[in-house]
Amino acid sequence: MSLNLAILLRDSATRFAGRKAIIIGNKSLSYEQLHQGVLAFAGALQEAHIPGGTNVALMLPNVPQFSIAYFGAQYAANPVVPLNVLLKSEEITYHLEDSKAEALVVWEGFYEQAKAGFDACESCKTMIVVGQGQETPSGVDGENILDFNTISTKAKPVTQLPATKADDTAVILYTSGTTGRPKGAELSHSNLVMNAQYFDNESPTGGEDLRAIVVLPLFHSFGQTVLQNTTFLRGGTLVLMPRFDAIAAANLIKEHKITMFAGVPTMYFGLLHHPEVRQEHLASVVHCVSGGAAMPVEVMNAFDKKFGVNILEGYGLSETSPIACFNSMDAEKKVGSIGRPIWGVEFMLLDNDGNEVTKAGERGEICIKGYNVMKGYFNRPEATAEAIVDGWFRSGDIGICDEDGYYFIVDRKKDMIIRGGYNVYPREIEEVLYGHEAVGEAAVIGVPHEQHGEEIKAVLTLKPGHELDADAVVAYCKERVAAYKYPRIVEFLDALPKGPTGKILKRELR
Repeated sequence: MSLNLAILLRDSATRFAGRKAIIIGNKSLSYEQLHQGVLAFAGALQEAHIPGGTNVALMLPNVPQFSIAYFGAQYAANPVVPLNVLLKSEEITYHLEDSKAEALVVWEGFYEQAKAGFDACESCKTMIVVGQGQETPSGVDGENILDFNTISTKAKPVTQLPATKADDTAVILYTSGTTGRPKGAELSHSNLVMNAQYFDNESPTGGEDLRAIVVLPLFHSFGQTVLQNTTFLRGGTLVLMPRFDAIAAANLIKEHKITMFAGVPTMYFGLLHHPEVRQEHLASVVHCVSGGAAMPVEVMNAFDKKFGVNILEGYGLSETSPIACFNSMDAEKKVGSIGRPIWGVEFMLLDNDGNEVTKAGERGEICIKGYNVMKGYFNRPEATAEAIVDGWFRSGDIGICDEDGYYFIVDRKKDMIIRGGYNVYPREIEEVLYGHEAVGEAAVIGVPHEQHGEEIKAVLTLKPGHELDADAVVAYCKERVAAYKYPRIVEFLDALPKGPTGKILKRELR
């Protein structure tokens, strides 16, 4: 069966050609204009000799070119690898090499780090720089560094969607574990189309009535499925915000009469507690969605009461496209619950011995089966076999299920930290810390934080004869990892607590 993710945009461009698809600042693109840009970029990829079936990485903020490159690559039969825009050069090199990306599309504001990462990667042959019309960085329009606007303008647009199969890879989303380096979750055209269709069915607004503000990063699965893909499927309008700011977001919501707001808990916290944000700012909003991290009950209740809305919380992972569980508008909302498994998806709880937990209120690891589960981790068969057992994806999250079938997250089997909606994996930061000549032992943990949900804390011992202070540790990490990853809190101990096998006991540190 032939299926391509870009049908979401193509069909709306056919039906709603003149309707606004994207608004950013004082500029807008109609569906027809957006679609023509997509077709032109697809042609540019082909003329740049980037073969269909090879991966194309994107390092773009919330700008129209993200959607143009994202769907243009689909039209050229190139799976997309969205990268976090905060990655540093060494991290960029790793992601390009691991994904075997043959091209990198990058925003000019990230050019310095991207260029360094690109130069260190032998497998990535072409870098395409997206500018704002001003002077482009030196070296662009060289043999392997191209200008996005130039190649798109000169290219012959494609006219047909490629005959990709439903199970072909459309997007590779990078995620990490508590051991090893980030892994690419391969999501198929079917995974992503059906997940968008599910959320489209849940939306109380449609067509021209659907106006969504994009404060979530589009490189993240939450932003891609819930905002970009679902809105284009419905023929709604995206109002892009490159960086979240509470009062600026509130003003945009009021100006454009936004009907849907999707965000992580820290964004709701920011809107709730900003002294200038009033109820009238959000008067048009009829659909509020929260995900990416657990929503504090107090914040949800206070937000619902102040703004007269009903925040619906869901749950999912990059490996599940991402939506797996959700509080539906057509059913009772239980505050603190992630809802019930979505249509076509099953949940199962397993205890530590691998036995199914059937008693209400009993803890177990959440395992997920359904059309939304990834194909596997790119080029990592062993990791895939460990994560997906008999069709069930092992989430690593510990949950309970009540008598009504509602699920609650109670703990994490993994040591992952969720800071402001971003996943931070301690092992990665610990490896950076161990690279410092003064560090003897290192453990990274998450500690409660009112605004970010969790903050990153490094607990260290020093090698004999060495000195180090907290500011130096923070500066060292800040130079080597993305801004959301480095520890803001540093504590020094004479020794770290350990179990009988010598394993550091992070639970005691917490």
